[in-house]
Amino acid sequence: MEPLLEFEKPIAALEQKILELRELAEREKTDFSHEVASLEEKVKILTQETFSKLTAWQRVQLSRHPSRPYMKDYVTTLFPDFMELHGDRTFGEDPAITGGIATWPKTGTPIVIIGHQKGRTTKQKILQNFGMPKPEGYRKAIRLMELANRFQLPLLTLIDTPGAYPGIEAEERGQSAAIAQSLLTMFDLEIPVLAVIIGEGGSGGALALSVADKILMQEYSIYAVISPESCASILWSDPSLAEQASEKLKLSPQELLKLKVIDGIIPEPPGGAHRNLEQATALLWKALQKHFGPMIEDSTLVKNKKLAKKRTEKFRKIGSDCILKAAHE
Repeated sequence: MEPLLEFEKPIAALEQKILELRELAEREKTDFSHEVASLEEKVKILTQETFSKLTAWQRVQLSRHPSRPYMKDYVTTLFPDFMELHGDRTFGEDPAITGGIATWPKTGTPIVIIGHQKGRTTKQKILQNFGMPKPEGYRKAIRLMELANRFQLPLLTLIDTPGAYPGIEAEERGQSAAIAQSLLTMFDLEIPVLAVIIGEGGSGGALALSVADKILMQEYSIYAVISPESCASILWSDPSLAEQASEKLKLSPQELLKLKVIDGIIPEPPGGAHRNLEQATALLWKALQKHFGPMIEDSTLVKNKKLAKKRTEKFRKIGSDCILKAAHE
């Protein structure tokens, strides 16, 4: 049975009743179409009401939903010829970051795709370290970014991580330096770069892959400088206050769009991407066609030094409007 968040349970209860009615109708050869239609309308209304007034903490929970689509769920459908590349050529392979080469369907243009992968089963989660990359993961990403730049291939990143792995061995191998180098590399890229946050966008672990010409967020994803639990631990020495911290972090796409931290929001199916992978994939593809397609098709956007300069200026301006507004108040 699919895991349920607390606020999803009333919706799931109605859906279970619909399922039971349909089974009864089939078994008893009775027409319950009117009752089913009535319940389906109730599900639709309840879903709209519930998801129109989500709290910040509920959004955090949705972004972490165990059934939420991960990078490979999207990539294997949208880019069936995706060829994964492995290793950082320094230490080893980090399965928490997946990267490789694919073809943009409309034009046949080769592109590079890099993203976080959390893992679905217990074995996969352990192997992929719950989507928390180690230094070799970021060094692999840097290698692929440089490959993209060298061969003038547009870059797409799909972000879904609670943050970079904070373990001792990761720090010993230069975690902070790897993240910093990834940031620097992305700022210097002379190719089009699009970043999409598809789940959690946590801390420097997410930022290391999101220095892009455009940043998009799926409707129920989050993007923040720190996780709510860590924020609560630092501010109030109590991680149980994560719900309160999430309200302060302004981590929803709607708030971040107002602050001009991101450039657009990708709609999700009613109830979230985990409820309809096919529809979620179609909505993501529509956004990629709108925002990434023109970048790929514009031949002047490869080996263009102005792109790197413009990208730097874009990030320097983030927050400047808020500072000016505060200064005038």
